[in-house]
This record gives sequence, structure tokens and C-alpha cells, in this order.
Amino acid sequence: MPKGSSAYINAQQREQVHQLARSWLWRSELPTWLLMLAVYGGWFGTLFFGQQLGWLPTTLLMIIFTTWYMSLQHELIHGHPTRWPRLNQLFGTLPLAVWYPYGLYRDSHLAHHRNHTLTDPDDDPESYYLTPQHWARLQPWQRRVIHLRNTFPGRLLLGPLLDILATLRALLLAFRQRDRQAIIMWVIHLSLLAGLFWWLAQWGYSPLWLVLAVSYPALALTKVRSFYEHRAEEEPLARSVNNEAGLVWRLLFLNLNYHSVHHDLPGLPWYGLRRVYLLHREDYFQRNQGFRVAGYGEWLRRFWARPVAVNAHPARKQDVRHD
Repeated sequence: MPKGSSAYINAQQREQVHQLARSWLWRSELPTWLLMLAVYGGWFGTLFFGQQLGWLPTTLLMIIFTTWYMSLQHELIHGHPTRWPRLNQLFGTLPLAVWYPYGLYRDSHLAHHRNHTLTDPDDDPESYYLTPQHWARLQPWQRRVIHLRNTFPGRLLLGPLLDILATLRALLLAFRQRDRQAIIMWVIHLSLLAGLFWWLAQWGYSPLWLVLAVSYPALALTKVRSFYEHRAEEEPLARSVNNEAGLVWRLLFLNLNYHSVHHDLPGLPWYGLRRVYLLHREDYFQRNQGFRVAGYGEWLRRFWARPVAVNAHPARKQDVRHD
């Protein structure tokens, strides 16, 4: 784990984690290597046997494997399965999820891991909060859209579209500002995507099918995990949730439902998050001030129609009043 980036519960936990890191399983990263085989084998294997499977089973399996691929990309960003970032990047560069260049996702996500600015709309690129000034400028219909996005079904149905529009704006801005690094990432991504579309067409698959029937629903599935994943709290270590989700969700999201543990110990491999959480479950409950839920069904029940209060950042409201 990167030096200085870990916030252990206590010295006992630090020693436990270091002991686990010295084990053969963690040093070999075998679970992540097997995961890569499963994700890539499943994604391309489903296409290979698509005619025999039929349209609906093929589409459903592709949605699952594409979602799983995005979880794998997250694991690659955090230094697994190798200690060489460029090699990990090669494993996650194929645009199987369509929308985001790996390099831009990597840079944005690592910036998101600055816990002291977590949820701050000016500094956290993955924050759903807005500055009070931005919120005040919104038209009534725009606020209604935000409130709809902040319901559980709205996050799944509308959230991906808003993210895609923001990504396209970032693409245009990169070329307008002549951001060389971002342009290179986009050119590589779009070139690989064009090649993937061509390859799919040779196998009888429409690129529109991948974009609309596979990638968009897969992106919506990731919104299940990220729904109310962070909240604005004064204490940075209380800003991330621990969601005690079921086995299927844990596997699909590679245990990122234990999100407080992930932010405290970002170098932990996916197969270590649950173990570390269970060893210190009540300690984490105290540390993140009770921000724990019993599964994604709880979010669905509580926020089916009522939006979660993630709009203008409350701490920034205080800053405005103090000016």
C-alpha cells in the first residue's frame, strides 16, 4: 500500500494487514489474475457463443461482464495485480465499457482519494454535491433533474446519461484547450473503440447494441454501488459508507461496498476488504459515525421516491455565510 495513504484503526490492525500482505495469496495476487481471466474470457466468450445463447441471454451476460470489467479497472488503478502501473494500464485500456479512457478515469479517481477533500465539489471530481453558488444558478427544471437523479431509480436511469454528457463536454474541452495529455488519451481510446466496433461488426454485432443495450445498463449497475457512497461530514473518515451487501453484489463490485475500508486502506486488494472489515466491523461503525447500511435494498426502500440530500454542499454553505 502506498506510504502515507493508509488510515489504520489501530496498531493491531496495521500489523494484521501487514501480515496478510506477506501471505502467499496476497503476494501472488492470484485472485486478481483469475479475475482478469474470468472477465476477459466471459466478455469475449459470450460474444463467441452469442448465436447459440440467443439475443437476451447474450445481452444480459454482456451487461454483467461489462460491469465487472469496470470493477476490474478500478482494481488496476489501485496497483493490482502488479506493482507496475503501466502494465496494469495495459490490462484495463480496452474500451469494453465504451465511455471512458482508462487514463482519465485513473487520474480522476486518484484525485477522488484525497480524503481531506472528499465530497468537496471543487476538489473531488467524483462528488455529486454542487457548490452553493452553482446550485443557486440552476433553473427550477434543472433542480428537479438533480432531485430525480438523487432518487435510487433516478440514479440508475438518469445518472449514466448525465455522466456521459459530462464526459463528452470534457472531450470537447480537452480539444478546445489543447490539453495534449487528455487528447492523447482520447485519441487512443477512440481508436481502440473504432477497432472494437469494426471487430463486433465482423461477428454480426451492432455497435449500437453494445452502446445502448450493454454499456448503458452496465453503467447503470455501477450506480447501484455508488448511490450515497459518500456524504458531507466534518470528519473525513466519516464520509464513506460501509454497505453490508449480499454475495452477488460483493462479487460484482469486488467488495467496494465496504467503501469506508477502501478509502481508509486504498491499497488493500479486493479480496482483502471484506476480511479486514469483519475483523473490525464495530470499530468502523464508530469511526464513520454509524454510516452503515444492511444492503442496497435499504437504499431502494428509503429513496425509491424521496431524493437523498446530495445537492448544495452543506459545508460550503457555511463558508458562504461566513464570507
